[in-house]
Order: sequence, then structure tokens, then C-alpha cells
Amino acid sequence: MDITLTAGDGHAFTAYLCGPEDARAGIVVLPEIFGINAHIRQMADRFAAQGYRAICPSLFDRAPGGGTGLQLDYDPAGRDHGLALRKGIRDEEALLDIEACAAALRGQAVRLVTGYCWGGYLSWRTACLSGSFAAASCWYGGGIVRHCHDTPRMPVQMHFGGKDPSIPMADVEAIQAAQPDLPVHVYPEAGHAFGREGTAAHHPASAALAWERTLAFFAGHAA
Repeated sequence: MDITLTAGDGHAFTAYLCGPEDARAGIVVLPEIFGINAHIRQMADRFAAQGYRAICPSLFDRAPGGGTGLQLDYDPAGRDHGLALRKGIRDEEALLDIEACAAALRGQAVRLVTGYCWGGYLSWRTACLSGSFAAASCWYGGGIVRHCHDTPRMPVQMHFGGKDPSIPMADVEAIQAAQPDLPVHVYPEAGHAFGREGTAAHHPASAALAWERTLAFFAGHAA
């Protein structure tokens, strides 16, 4: 269901919430530049099916012209719109919304964070700046390399496609060099957004393995 949350600066925004209220662990699922569309809601539903309470913030609610609960299509118009909206949102503002989601999971003893593309990047920023979560799983987060020398405050894993034209392997190698103790998984045959089912970007074998690794990683930190 869609709910309304309020961030620490008074900003009200939409979020998608699912999963059992009495779940021990909750997960904040951060979207791509396409908003809280069907794919991101599907990922939240998948976590809910595993027994987690899951919540997805509509980060674009902050952007001028972002509307409420924006959901964009995977086409050039949707991509261009999403990229333009993202430019209007500072990381610090997105972090306020992420913290509000963590607060909404106050019924859960443990909180986790994951995300895809822009959300993967913000998962890393959250891991380094927030004390509200127990672990983070970052899927193909473009831009992480700019902050790869930051110090995470929680366990983190990352997932990258070996054939991702938007995240060159030089960036992945720089992240690995800066964070030698952090598990950085590379899927050689996958490109960008390989976890996005129903699109040409989807690489089923890589997505399935990354999902298994994410579940195992979170299970190990949700006890």
C-alpha cells in the first residue's frame, strides 16, 4: 500500500509499504531513476515474501515537477525525465527520506537497506552516513566510485555487471582497491540493470545469483 511519510525537514513524501507488520527485520528498497514503479515495487514484494517488512520511498517527490509517487517507464522519455529530476535532489536530502523510512520500520528490530542504479549509489551513501541500518546491499550503483574512499558504518556488499557501459570495470576495480575487505561481486555476462525483470537489460542467471547472495547477506545480519 502507499503511505505518506514526513522527513526530518518537514518534507512529506509517498512510500510503498508491504510485508508483515511483525517481521523481525525491515528493508528500505531504494529506486532507480524511474521512481517507485512496478519493478521496484516487485522487488519490495519479493523481500516481503521472504518475511521482511519492506518500504520504498518516492525520492522524486522532492524534485520540482516530480509529482507524488512518480512512476516512469523504461523508455528514452522516462530516462531523460528521471535524470533531470535526479539532478534536483542532493544526497543529503535523499538521506532525510531514507531516515524517515528507517523510522517507519520502528516495529522491526533490525533494518537493512538496498537499492538499484541510483538507489544502489544511495545505499552506499547511506552505509557511510547513517547509523540506522545493520547492513547494505548495493546493486549496480553508478557514482559509488566518487565516494569509494568513504568509511562504511555497517557491512556492505556490492553487485556490478561486467558488461555495464555506464559503470566501467576501472571504476569497479577502484572500489575494490579502496575497500579490499568489502565483497564486490562482478557478473561477467551482465550489463547495467541486470536485475530488472521484463526488460532487455535483465540477465536472469546473474540476477538470480545476486538475489541469492543478497538474501544470504541480509540473513547473516538480521539475527
